[in-house]
Amino acid sequence: MARFELNAPEMVALGEGPVAADLFYELGMRYSVGNSVPTDLVAAHKWFNIAALKGSQDAIRLRQEIAASMSAAEIAAAQRAARDWLTAH
Repeated sequence: MARFELNAPEMVALGEGPVAADLFYELGMRYSVGNSVPTDLVAAHKWFNIAALKGSQDAIRLRQEIAASMSAAEIAAAQRAARDWLTAH
């Protein structure tokens, strides 16, 4: 199973505002539609959440859209994953 995770902080310029938001938004898009990875709404929500925190208005909208197809447990898992990733990076 291929996963496009950003695990190394040097892979993303976190302090560069919109550039970083765009990268996280792209990861959310990949997981939401299954582009080069299996569709995974939890991972998509996670990356959209991070992109939204970085200022992406589109990520806010798409995070809400996919949340409508997720259970409360899945949303909680995605939020935990986003917090964990942000804490680690």
